[in-house]
Parts: sequence; structure tokens; C-alpha cells
Amino acid sequence: MKLDATILRTLHPDALKVLAAMEKHMVDHTIVPTSAILKTANLRGASHHKIISALMRNKLAHHEGSGGRAGYDGYRLTNAGHDLLALHHLKSVGVVSAFGDRIGVGKESDVYL
Repeated sequence: MKLDATILRTLHPDALKVLAAMEKHMVDHTIVPTSAILKTANLRGASHHKIISALMRNKLAHHEGSGGRAGYDGYRLTNAGHDLLALHHLKSVGVVSAFGDRIGVGKESDVYL
């Protein structure tokens, strides 16, 4: 899936906190529990449902749940989510300021001006 860089512009700041929390906990977990995400991202109330569903709609996160006795429920960060976090970091430190026209398409990368 190709990453749409315009998502970064329209994404809620709390969504970036959720993505960063997922990335932090994926060091220890394959599937990050929802409680760990909420605790690390410092989200209150029911707004986390809206934020996480927006991340899943943009294919930045994926829900993993199993019924039955295991009952493990959580989320994992997709490759697009990792890429978006990297773009956000590069933007915040001033390395990337804007995306121009696409000048080349390769097997594993796209080149922009």
C-alpha cells in the first residue's frame, strides 16, 4: 500500500500520540493491549474509540482480537503507520518541509521533489 502523505496533515494530534504509544509497546508486544495504549498516550474519556477507528480507516493500525478463552484484544502498527511516524519525526526536526511532485517510482520507494 502506498502511503498518502496528506494523512499527516489531517491527522489529529492525539492520533500521533496513539501511534507513538503503539510503537513504544511493540518492542515488548506483538499485539499491544488497548489499556497500554491508553495509559501511554494519556487519553481520557471515550475519544480513543474515534481516534483508533480513524487510524484503522487509514490503515495505519490493525485490530487483532481473538474470541474464546484467550480473549486477547489489541492493536498492531502497520508499515504505513511506521512510515507516517517517521515522516512526522522528520517534519518536526526540520528535515522534511513539504512534498512536491513524484518524479520516480521504484520497486520499494517513490521519489518526490
